[in-house]
Formats: sequence, C-alpha cells, structure tokens
Amino acid sequence: MRKPDPAMLFGTLVLLTAALAQADDLSSLRGHAVTDASDPTLNKPTLAVPGGFHVGWEKQPPMIPHPIDKYSIDLRQNGCLKCHSPATYETAKAPKVGDSHFYDRDGNKTEKVAPRRYFCTQCHAPQTGAIPLVENVFQGR
Repeated sequence: MRKPDPAMLFGTLVLLTAALAQADDLSSLRGHAVTDASDPTLNKPTLAVPGGFHVGWEKQPPMIPHPIDKYSIDLRQNGCLKCHSPATYETAKAPKVGDSHFYDRDGNKTEKVAPRRYFCTQCHAPQTGAIPLVENVFQGR
C-alpha cells in the first residue's frame, strides 16, 4: 500500500476549505441563506382552495386544492381514492377520478385505476402560499 502524497492531501484540504467557505455565501432565489435542506421555511403549508384552481390549458392535470400531508400513496393504499374513487366521490362531494385513469398503456379498460395512473402526485400537485420566484405572465384559455 502506497503512502498518501502530503502535497495531494494538502491540495484536497485547500479545495474542501474553499468549497465550504463558498457554501456560506449561497442564497436561494428568494434571497434566503441556504443552510440546511430541513430549513422550516421550505416547508410551507399547502393551500386549501374551495372549488379548486383554474386550469390553464386543456387536459392539464388539475392541481390539488387541499393539503395532502397526511395522505399515504404506496403499493398497498392510495389516500386519494378514499374520496375520489367512483364508489365514494358522490358521498365525499369530490371530483371523480377521470375515466382516462382506467385504461392501461395498451388502451385496455381496467376495473381499478390503471397502474400508470395510480400514483396521483406524479401529475397532480398541491400548492403552497409561497411567493413566486419569477413573474408569471402565462395567459390560459
């Protein structure tokens, strides 16, 4: 086993020190110092919007107008389907899962939500009350 080269170790130490010094100067797009990924300012509460959000274009996946922090979506259960399934949506007064969610990738109609549409948050996202990073001038339909 070779002994480490002292010059190489010193160079590595200098580069690491410089990188750490630069990390102190980082700031987010909102102007906050970047310190820790678990910074509580990053965990903004989700919005509850009665009636939902305006859809900006045809076939846009609707945004989720309520908090889903306590929902579980995994291979065994999907918290969204407690209110949005065809069997429960009327009782829950919630929109029904779209018919398109019952077709597999080959176009065959399925009895349950198709596997490719089962994980709702792949397309649908809750919204927070965060200030936008950049001005949005998009004009929907």
